[in-house]
Amino acid sequence: MKRMLFNATQAEELRVAIVEGQKLIDLDIESAAKEQRKSNIYKGVITRVEPSLEAAFVDYGTERHGFLPFKEVARQYFKPGVDVGRARIQDALHEGQELIVQVEKDERGNKGAALTTFISLAGRYLVLMPNNPRGGGVSRRVEGEDRDELRDIMDKLEVPAGMSIIGRTAGISRSYEELHWDLSYLLKLWSKIVEATEPLRDADGKLLNPAPFLIYQEGSLVIRAIRDYFQPDIGEILIDTDPIFEQTVAFMSNVMPDNVGRVKRYRDDVPLFSRFQIEHQIETAYSRQVSLPSGGAVVIDHTEALVSIDVNSARATRGHDIEQTAFQTNAEAAEEIARQLRLRDLGGLIVID
Repeated sequence: MKRMLFNATQAEELRVAIVEGQKLIDLDIESAAKEQRKSNIYKGVITRVEPSLEAAFVDYGTERHGFLPFKEVARQYFKPGVDVGRARIQDALHEGQELIVQVEKDERGNKGAALTTFISLAGRYLVLMPNNPRGGGVSRRVEGEDRDELRDIMDKLEVPAGMSIIGRTAGISRSYEELHWDLSYLLKLWSKIVEATEPLRDADGKLLNPAPFLIYQEGSLVIRAIRDYFQPDIGEILIDTDPIFEQTVAFMSNVMPDNVGRVKRYRDDVPLFSRFQIEHQIETAYSRQVSLPSGGAVVIDHTEALVSIDVNSARATRGHDIEQTAFQTNAEAAEEIARQLRLRDLGGLIVID
């Protein structure tokens, strides 16, 4: 059975894990000392246009400026008269230009956050893309008749011109009324975001809200985790502190009242993560080398340009010959690499040897 585990016994850290049996599938950690900015929306200012990188650097209110690839710039920010099909970044954008950006990836090492101007607002059942008319559809996780049924209901929703929506897995078996309520909420939220970006001036005409500044902050990890990770196949949500338990029950009561019974307060003497034997699995998500069942290993190295992954047969002995050993090691590595990419939230250029 799949379970969602909330570990909040340490005041400085909240950890959420998805486990199947005693195997760690997904992990999210929120540190009180480190602010999470992913999915936050800001009014930013372009500080540098870099043609060689096909990107711009944006001051969005933090010490390190964010990285905005040209392909992540909505056409509404292009200079008037620019040929969209042949536009170069130096012709379309300029230093000092203000725009609304969303954090796609938090800062890592000495790299700034990855930004986009294609905003996405996640609700319980839908994701609204207010400035991307071609981004709609249904989550790839939804298949078969469920996919057709969800798409049919979504087709009945009135989505404003220039916008699009994505149906989430939580939208399966939901009524038109429920999806309509979710869409209405997201449209109101977007309206408030746009309103917050409008210039405010005092009686003397002085600008009161100069960019950069924060417009919208994503919800707590508890809300994000349930919204993004909860699926019908999760049988229990176990929580080891009263405040997080109460927050979870309150949120579930509002958005998924039929599933409140799955939320349970964990009270055993054995720590929650130790009970499911996942502390060691979490450690592997931070180690360079990850062992494979047959004796091989996956070695993960980070560089400025890419993530390199080396599959090493090492002490693998299960196969009767070299080819069988190599096949067995690669088969195990394929599954483990996918798991590690998810646990470590790795993306970009990944090279596997």
